[in-house]
Amino acid sequence: MRFLDTNVLLYRISNDPAEKEKARVAEEILRRTDLGLSVQVLQEFYTQATRAHRAGALTHREALDLVRAWQRYPVQEITVPVMERAMEARDQWGISYWDAAVIEAARELGCQEILSEDLSEGQNYRGIRVRNPFR
Repeated sequence: MRFLDTNVLLYRISNDPAEKEKARVAEEILRRTDLGLSVQVLQEFYTQATRAHRAGALTHREALDLVRAWQRYPVQEITVPVMERAMEARDQWGISYWDAAVIEAARELGCQEILSEDLSEGQNYRGIRVRNPFR
């Protein structure tokens, strides 16, 4: 199973001509059935997609409808154990807590791969490999 990072969801709604190819790739990815994500990823998407200064910002209703639609995939909650493992991962790998929380949510869901433009391509975090689908 593959875990989606927030940037995949944000590219899906992008109407920036410079991101046209990334939007196409994101749309293709979201047709798959072997995907998972976390509450954190959905929260980050909602916050960024509805930001007032974002070009093409979504309304609350549009963003909420997408968040609900993407709940067709398994969604990992951020539990206390996941949070604590993310804090340890942050220290171990020298990454942000938020990136570590993505990694540990993916681990909790049993994902072997994270699709992300933000994490280091090819990096292996104890059995979870990062792949940038936009390269």
